[in-house]
Amino acid sequence: MKQYKKQARVTLVGAGPGSSDLVTVRGLRALKRADVVLYDALTDADLLTEAPRHIPKIYVGKRCRKHSFGQDEINALIVENAFRYGHVVRLKGGDPFVFGRGMEEVEYVESFGIPVEVVPGVSSAISVPASQGISITKRGVSNSFWVLTATTKEGGLSRDFQWAAQSSATLVILMGVRKLVDIALEIGRYREGYTPLAIVQNGTLPNENCITGTLNDAVHMSSELDLSCPGIIIVGDVVADHPSFFEDAIQRVVGMEL
Repeated sequence: MKQYKKQARVTLVGAGPGSSDLVTVRGLRALKRADVVLYDALTDADLLTEAPRHIPKIYVGKRCRKHSFGQDEINALIVENAFRYGHVVRLKGGDPFVFGRGMEEVEYVESFGIPVEVVPGVSSAISVPASQGISITKRGVSNSFWVLTATTKEGGLSRDFQWAAQSSATLVILMGVRKLVDIALEIGRYREGYTPLAIVQNGTLPNENCITGTLNDAVHMSSELDLSCPGIIIVGDVVADHPSFFEDAIQRVVGMEL
């Protein structure tokens, strides 16, 4: 019986903020039809069980400067596996087009004539604060928000920080846990030291953890973080709605007096 080679194609799937049950229905459908999966560090391992059991699942994650593959190598792997197996599902944390270098992968793959479908994901920038009861916009408190990265190509903070900090908007900062003190100092040039601040790690997962305080507390808060784990930083008055905000503030004051 004659066998037909499968057509090379790629589906770029946003896996969502963490928990496997927050992937979209379309993303789940793509996984079930995959011939090979290339997945990131921020992907919940349970999500991989939704793909066919017999297919290759290749880890290409990058976390805390520990890269299994560089971006150029990942691009090449996507193309190589598409020609070899057929349907590649490239599974990326959050939404692939929010600081996920998704467009770089799309452009590279399409340069080989391989069709790409993009399945948006639930972005951690909005969903992780929400999982902690922090609404990044609130009538009468915050009418807008900025989403910023603390890890630019050049390695420093983006120039946009100064513009964002001068606004009254909520700031949501990704990839900044290791730079928390520097971030607080930069924002503190334009906002009061008592501006509320929260850091959420392992967002939407069973071991989710949230620390709240103010810009003035950044040094102490940094000492409480697991610096090997990524997190979301939220700055603005909306953080004061978090159930533990005032309790944490009181505990810090008591601790300083003891």
